[in-house]
Amino acid sequence: MSYIIHGATGAQGAPLQALLLASNRSAFAAVRDPANAQGKPYVTVDNDSVESLIAAYSNADGVFVHLPQTSEPGRLQQANNIADAIAAARPKRVVISTSGAIVDQPASPLQAPGDSAIATLLRRVGDSGVSHAVIAPRFYLENLLLPMVMGPVQSKGVLPYPLRADFSASWSSHLDVAVLAERLLTDHDATGIVGIGQLPGMTGPELAQAFSEHFGREIRFEALSPETFGTLLEPLIGPAAANIAGFYTALAHAPDNVIASDSSAQNQLGLAPRSVGQWLTDMGM
Repeated sequence: MSYIIHGATGAQGAPLQALLLASNRSAFAAVRDPANAQGKPYVTVDNDSVESLIAAYSNADGVFVHLPQTSEPGRLQQANNIADAIAAARPKRVVISTSGAIVDQPASPLQAPGDSAIATLLRRVGDSGVSHAVIAPRFYLENLLLPMVMGPVQSKGVLPYPLRADFSASWSSHLDVAVLAERLLTDHDATGIVGIGQLPGMTGPELAQAFSEHFGREIRFEALSPETFGTLLEPLIGPAAANIAGFYTALAHAPDNVIASDSSAQNQLGLAPRSVGQWLTDMGM
């Protein structure tokens, strides 16, 4: 059985490839440059080439997809290329991560627009008839490892993040997403959108309390402005920081960002994300 993993050299796909390999499954990193595979099994792909994607997906038992952080026009082109390749190659299973985009609350002003890259990808894969499922996280705990976040935690006892103090959110780890993705790639009975994240959600002060308990010292939450966060993030990821700052600006006007219970991994599959303390331990913090 062979699985093609987009992003296997990064935060989202690497834990999934590791899980699949540990389960004695053939899992190939989809990479543009073989040097980035770091000695792990790989297949060379170019998201800008439908032909290379078709070659990678053909006869695959499963494909894990997430769109990279780049300009929206670039993401849209890649979404269409991936959808074209899935429709042509027809792998046995496709699992897509929305990477935090909101796709399961149509009445919400935060719902990804219908013409967005992620909405286009989901619609077109759905239209293809290929067996698929969608992982819908909201916030990644790994965001808290960013130097402008973890640095003040360690040096000042302050957890800064661009959310209001009363804003409740469902947090999950890339490790949790990997567990869910492995399950969905190998269990074709689960379809549609599967939300992943804590239920109930956690506020910033509750996150800080979990950090305090883990580190054994007081850590307090500090709400950053989205603009400040974007400025701090830009040296790390470039122009994509503006899109992320815009997302947090939109969240400033929302009551919360919590997954729905009925479509959650907890309810559908009995899979709950790890606690903040367990995640910090797993990260070696």
